[in-house]
Amino acid sequence: MKKNSNLVDAINYRRSVRVYDETIEIDSEIVQKCIEQATLAPNSSNMQLWEFYHITSKEILDKLTKACLGQNAAATAKEMVVFVVRKDLWKKRVQTHQKNLEKTFGKKPMNEYSSREKFALKYYTKVMPFAYGDFLGILGYVKYVIGWITGIFKPSYRQLRKSDMRIVAHKTAGLAAQTFMLSMAAEGYDTCPMEGTDTLRIKKILNLPYSSEINMVVSCGVRKPEGIYGERFRIPFEDVYNRI
Repeated sequence: MKKNSNLVDAINYRRSVRVYDETIEIDSEIVQKCIEQATLAPNSSNMQLWEFYHITSKEILDKLTKACLGQNAAATAKEMVVFVVRKDLWKKRVQTHQKNLEKTFGKKPMNEYSSREKFALKYYTKVMPFAYGDFLGILGYVKYVIGWITGIFKPSYRQLRKSDMRIVAHKTAGLAAQTFMLSMAAEGYDTCPMEGTDTLRIKKILNLPYSSEINMVVSCGVRKPEGIYGERFRIPFEDVYNRI
């Protein structure tokens, strides 16, 4: 196990490891540091609609292994990180951004702010509530129709339904998960993002609210040679690359 301080080395080192060496412990503080680095991932409008659950308890790890359908990547993991989407926290995030901007710009009447400052404040107090606000999915379709009608005459953002905003939040959490896995690779640790999971059971195990969603469960450890299932294979680059 060696650190990969170069980004290209970390990218090349990272593999989805299905079997970890159960005799080698990992440093929970390093894993926590990698999660903290994951919070620096790019995310939509900097709303940060995510939460991270760092699992070190053997009891919870055993329960999560069952919820991950008993796959080896879970059963042999030393720790796990659960990436959770919290789209339901958008109002709280808006308030946090407003307080941060008022602290940065100084709290004063709106007409005393510069045009740039007004734009930033209105973005979080007007645009974000418009984008995330909804009622039983109805408002989302109203906004969707408005976006398409506007788009007839000029470029317009059209993905405003509840399902669209859900996708946005999951993309954001996915970026954080990838940042975490690369950070772990830089430390010489291994990870595996697991799709085969019972997300309802995971939410119950972690006592998460109904409105939350599991984006990804990432197991952590140090690879065994047999934990890498063959040489890395990718579709030929020319089949997926398009220069316009």
